[in-house]
Amino acid sequence: MEIQPILAALRKHRLATLLIALEIALACAVLCNACFLIANRMEAMRVNSGVEEASLATLQISGFDEKQASDVNARMLAGLRTIPGVQSASVLNSIPFGEHRGRVGITTDPEGKQFGGVIELYLGGPGSAEAMGLKLVAGRALQADDYQPFTGVFPSSAPVLMARELAEHLWPGADPLGKVIWVDKWSYRVVGIVDHLATPAPDWAGRSAPGWSAFVPAQPGPSLAGSYLIKAPPADLDRVLRDARALVAKVAPDTVLDQEGSQTIGDLRAQFFQQDRIMAFMLVGVIVALLLVTALGIVGLASFWVQQRRKQIGIRRAIGATRGDILRYFQTENFLIVSGGIGLGMVMAFGLNLALMKFYELPHLPLHYLPIGAAALWTLGQIAVLGPALRAAAVPPVVATRSG
Repeated sequence: MEIQPILAALRKHRLATLLIALEIALACAVLCNACFLIANRMEAMRVNSGVEEASLATLQISGFDEKQASDVNARMLAGLRTIPGVQSASVLNSIPFGEHRGRVGITTDPEGKQFGGVIELYLGGPGSAEAMGLKLVAGRALQADDYQPFTGVFPSSAPVLMARELAEHLWPGADPLGKVIWVDKWSYRVVGIVDHLATPAPDWAGRSAPGWSAFVPAQPGPSLAGSYLIKAPPADLDRVLRDARALVAKVAPDTVLDQEGSQTIGDLRAQFFQQDRIMAFMLVGVIVALLLVTALGIVGLASFWVQQRRKQIGIRRAIGATRGDILRYFQTENFLIVSGGIGLGMVMAFGLNLALMKFYELPHLPLHYLPIGAAALWTLGQIAVLGPALRAAAVPPVVATRSG
């Protein structure tokens, strides 16, 4: 089919063509970036925490004096271990998808000149690392004498387990075992590497990354109290947590139970990513609405042009044009308009992405989203114009030539 006659016809309707092309360009820009944002949030929600989420819950209490911390720990741990179904009860300062309680800046030298980044230190008592289910990929597991007392806000220099992502960041291409990290005056030697261990906020935007974390063995006491890790079979976990909450009033009535913080890890994950799910659903709604409006615009314009061109269509049919020729004409015309809109929309998509990168710290839009958006709009355009094009192809030559 000759393209020149189609372009000549479009030049006679510059304003209508320009408006529909701009609508398609806007749809392309929003579609590409919205799909990227949805994929970005979905990827974040699938983050591997590195712990046995289905078997773990956390219990949080407060309101006790520092001098009572050791006694409170002893009472709580003894009570928790009596609950039917509890496989392990230990003290742990934080948990993935919980609150940040060990975020620190580290260096790889005692002078503090080689900054390593902002990481999360999980401070855990005996049994907590095993309960978390950390998967050791190098080095050794922690031993009983590795758990050190606190000297101030952190334990004394101790051996630690480090997430592989953090180890690769600190010493790329080198063996991390035996290496030392420093937190002010405290030094921690790496004795084991675990496959994954996410920070409490694994999508935190800052000078950190989801896997920049390490486990520090520590003795429970005034600086490590009131935060407990409970492990139970997945089928029993909800019941065990309910019993654990009720236990607080019996064995530690002088404390305050944090209902919001005392949850299963699965519930903490769901709560942590709730806003991401809402945003993803909203973006899906925006995409559907925008595509619907775009499709209606294409249908309306094509229907208007069919009505305007009934006489021309009849003349073409009279001189030998088939229904297929008329159908291909309108489909080709629509394809050209959509293609022009997509070309402009790709430029607008990058502009919108640059704005999002500047104000919301989003990553750069990958190029493969552009052909995806283009294919979606081309398909939408062909489907939207099909109805008016079929009506045009069905116009009888005699009726068309007699119409005014």
